[in-house]
Amino acid sequence: MAKLSLKDIDAIAVTVKPGLLISLQIGVKYAMYHARTHNKLLIPIHHMEAHALVARMYYNISFPFLTLLISGGNSMLALVKNVDDFLLLGDTLDNAPGEILDKAARRMKLRNIPAYSKLAGGQSIEMAARHSINPYLFKFPLPLARNRDCSFSFSGLKDALMQHLLRKEKEHGIVGDGLIPEVNDLCAGFQLAIAEHLGHRTERAVVFCEENNLLDRNHKSIVVSGGVACNDFIFKGIQLIGDKLGCNVYRPPPKVCTDNGIMIAWNGIEKLKKRSNFENITLKDVDPSAPLGTNIIDKVKTANIHV
Repeated sequence: MAKLSLKDIDAIAVTVKPGLLISLQIGVKYAMYHARTHNKLLIPIHHMEAHALVARMYYNISFPFLTLLISGGNSMLALVKNVDDFLLLGDTLDNAPGEILDKAARRMKLRNIPAYSKLAGGQSIEMAARHSINPYLFKFPLPLARNRDCSFSFSGLKDALMQHLLRKEKEHGIVGDGLIPEVNDLCAGFQLAIAEHLGHRTERAVVFCEENNLLDRNHKSIVVSGGVACNDFIFKGIQLIGDKLGCNVYRPPPKVCTDNGIMIAWNGIEKLKKRSNFENITLKDVDPSAPLGTNIIDKVKTANIHV
């Protein structure tokens, strides 16, 4: 604990967008009260921007850089030009990766394995995949293979997993809480498919930024953040793309990959350093469905980049 009081701080940072409406409203009301009571500057924070920027708290990452934000609710690729200047290159078309990992883990009944009973779904899939004998036993499609943009779709992978699982359950006569004998291989194949899809879109994003002079070719960086960034296998997949394209790849420590207050505070510090102009925040500033930055997804698609 820092053992500080409100008199020791200069400002209060609070998330105003996006997120659950009631949660945002409660947070903003609380922050507004303390800002008024203690005469502190109130800094509005965009939740996804905070995820992208918190890695700069731990590493010397200069602007501009590419960020891959992957979680239970999002899968985005964006160019971070500055603290409050983002270009959205790709977004989720359907399910987010964290969501399908959790749903897949439940359907495969991984919680019936004692070692995984208290783990999150994505973490249990990662653990099970480490015990795979043949990670290529189950085949999965590469989503959006013919779509030359940077957006994501994971629903097809979820459907493919269900088909594999139903076939094997029928083959082995599995009922109730039973698991298929090949569950580790199925986890490994599913995880690999997700990593390949993320890597494929990230590679196109880097090439697009290079061709449009949006990245410094001598200092290219990719920041991976969000809850799914905790998955070591998926992160290593992005590192392989980085090695191929000459990019440094970073991620924050696991405790700040998932939703946390540290990233909100750090974003506030970044905005203070930039001397951003802050208008008085009210509940009208709360926006549960706010987009990230300027959307140039169509421009990426029009570029028709083959990777």
